[in-house]
Amino acid sequence: MEIIVIILGAALAGFVQGLSGFGYSMTAMALWAWTLEPTLAAALAVFGGLTGQIIQAFSVRRGFDWRMLWPFVLGGLCGLPLGLRLLPLLDAQLFKTVLGVLLVVFCPLMAFAHRLPRIADWRCMQGVVLHIANGAAGLAGGVMAALGGFSGVVPTLWCQLLGMARDRQRQVIQNFNLTMLSVTFASYVATGFVTVRMLPLLAVALPAMLLPSIWGGRLYQRISDAAFRRVVLGLLTLAGLAMLVSSLQHR
Repeated sequence: MEIIVIILGAALAGFVQGLSGFGYSMTAMALWAWTLEPTLAAALAVFGGLTGQIIQAFSVRRGFDWRMLWPFVLGGLCGLPLGLRLLPLLDAQLFKTVLGVLLVVFCPLMAFAHRLPRIADWRCMQGVVLHIANGAAGLAGGVMAALGGFSGVVPTLWCQLLGMARDRQRQVIQNFNLTMLSVTFASYVATGFVTVRMLPLLAVALPAMLLPSIWGGRLYQRISDAAFRRVVLGLLTLAGLAMLVSSLQHR
């Protein structure tokens, strides 16, 4: 049963990530959090998200603008150690509660962010102030990356609020996620968070998400993903509500 759940979560998450450029951990965790222990789920999510970002770096090339990216990356690198300190403190029910809150709060925001005011139009949001704000979004992304690979949630929402064009946003988030997830997984390995027992399960998740990720990336290049993102984010919101109800029932 555990292997089946891992395969289903990895395949679905790989497709969503390939299409939208984010959401691997959110999608996979919506299934994995029910049956997998938090440490295993986090390791699988970071590993799968990192693999997907590597695939997308080759199959959905969107360039590289270091001037836009560096505040996000610097903030993310500062947030990673905090997230790594918090991760061992999460028990199974607290993990589901935290994940449920993340899904319920951020998924609707990401679905309707295009209707919110464009922060980039504010006169104060220029130059150094914009860099600081981008760094703060990256900081939150770094903390959430360490907690289970959720690196793209806050930066994606922030890019939406800035009113970035789709391809420009994909460029920022894709490169940011690749950096954060690489450092996070290396930290997991270095600290012994990834154990020998997990290696066969990581090997199961890898082929399960490869083709769906490629298919999602190809679909991204052909159609608008706005309607699909709304459906996915709506389903993830419902999954988050279910996790919150389940976690509260056990308290």
